[in-house]
Amino acid sequence: MLTPEELQQIHRISLQAGRRVDSLFAGGYRSAFKGRGMEFEEVRPYVPGDDVRHIDWNVTARTQEPFIKEFREERELTLVLALDLSGSMSFGSGGRDGATDKRLQMARLAGALAYAAVRNGDRVGLLVFTDQVELFVPPRKSRGHAWRVIRECFEHRPLRFGTDLALAAEHLGKVLKRRAVVCFVSDFLVESGDQDYRKALAILGQRHRTHAFVVHDPLEERSPIAGLIEVVDAESGRPALVDLGRLRQGLPLQGRLEILRRAGAYTSLVSTQDDPFRVLLRHFAQVR
Repeated sequence: MLTPEELQQIHRISLQAGRRVDSLFAGGYRSAFKGRGMEFEEVRPYVPGDDVRHIDWNVTARTQEPFIKEFREERELTLVLALDLSGSMSFGSGGRDGATDKRLQMARLAGALAYAAVRNGDRVGLLVFTDQVELFVPPRKSRGHAWRVIRECFEHRPLRFGTDLALAAEHLGKVLKRRAVVCFVSDFLVESGDQDYRKALAILGQRHRTHAFVVHDPLEERSPIAGLIEVVDAESGRPALVDLGRLRQGLPLQGRLEILRRAGAYTSLVSTQDDPFRVLLRHFAQVR
């Protein structure tokens, strides 16, 4: 159960998201996301000037005449938020308000995106994952549904603490029957050498437009450049002796961004020090 303080925090985020969506980036959301989905409708004979990339080669081969695929724009968008609740997302040095960790920043992003979708008449769904899929809420559109998305960021108690981004991407590929916009919110921290999620994200991106918000804390990048310390792994619970110099080299932010970009995702960094609503505004501007 949620504590009274957590319920108050959720209520504040919900109200803040509603106000900031309207005042700051509702137009940015529409121009960046709205109408980007296209559904196949029919084929017709090719007319000079048509985009040759839309030629239906199967029909053309059968009829010996060139035919073009026609698409219709989807007026109703499906937005799916894929939220990482692994152990490392509970870390944070406080942010600007002294209370922000990566999970709270994730909740603010998710709440803003959910409200933007609902206020534009779009459907919004939710996937919560660790190293397993812990919750999937099918896309719907209502204010109450947006409230549930925000609440689940806090109320869901993860059963596990690891991270399996590939599994999350593969699951969405199976359950999403309509073209969608998928927004991953995670720190994208995985075990050294485990970059299998790049392939899974690339496959998902062949049908769905993917966005990746990389949540991080400045303290993660300002650790001592060298030295051995004993730590407890937030995702496995096991103690370990860690060389901080090697840790920093193995998990750079730019390296994570490069993996995501190669997988075809639109990416943005989100620090626990940032105003998440302004981060979204910049993100929308770059994908128009």
